Amino acid sequence: MQPTLLVLAAGMGSRYGGLKQLDGVGPSGETILDYAVFDAIRAGFGRVVFVIRREFEDAFRAQVAAKYADRVLVDYVFQSLDALPAGCTPPPGREKPWGTGHAVWCARDAVREPFAVIGADDYFGRDAFKKLAAYLSKNQNLQRSAFAMVGYRLAHTLSENGAVSRGVCTATVDGALQRVVEHTGIRREDVGAGPGKKFTGAEIVSMNCWAFTPALFTTMNRQFTNFFEIHGGALESEFYLPEAVSRQIAVGEADVKVLPTTASWFGVTYREDKPRVQAALAGLVANGEYPGSLFPKP
Repeated sequence: MQPTLLVLAAGMGSRYGGLKQLDGVGPSGETILDYAVFDAIRAGFGRVVFVIRREFEDAFRAQVAAKYADRVLVDYVFQSLDALPAGCTPPPGREKPWGTGHAVWCARDAVREPFAVIGADDYFGRDAFKKLAAYLSKNQNLQRSAFAMVGYRLAHTLSENGAVSRGVCTATVDGALQRVVEHTGIRREDVGAGPGKKFTGAEIVSMNCWAFTPALFTTMNRQFTNFFEIHGGALESEFYLPEAVSRQIAVGEADVKVLPTTASWFGVTYREDKPRVQAALAGLVANGEYPGSLFPKP
């Protein structure tokens, strides 16, 4: 089975100031998402499933996904506020869906094969997709909860323009992930050597770049139902994917291998990040890592 790439693209980019999934940053106007899909295709992924919001479906199909239609199978899943377990309803005043774990949960009926999960906002690098594809090709037992996570060094994932949230990982000496703890408000000045620093920068963090089998959904369905029973009345609560996986590890329901990568990570958390991302991508094109135009029109 060729693996599927599940792309979490429902975020509206509130901090960025627009729908950043449609913002061109490559030399020929490519989005960051274009680079992820390009890397996935050449790593051997056979299908891409986008988790999006229905209100920007037409724009997304026309401006992003149409470029891939003749190169890879493309499907869609919709994340919405009322996509909830049977009998559950969102509280009055709630405006946004329930986070990255909820986005993955929404794809439970659309993905039946080994799959990777990424966010649409981030550049993960070719090496990350090669490692994901290699791992998934060796783990074809759909009922086995043997997962993996691509790990990046914290110092290589920070923005120069504001605070970020990162899932800091604890792993054993053989590379088995023990847990992921979400830390919010991490700034570049918090990281490094010396007194008063919260992190060294060498910590391995989760950038939501995962490899799963469909066995994930069985446990996640129960987890999300329990989460909603406890936190469903809160207007800002979120069901985070890293925390859901961490809980599965803690109770012995999943084994997760950390796949360290040499790939450079960068993203557009803030609009001020865009020039740096453009320069980085231009450098990769100049070095021959990518063609000047990823998906040229016929």
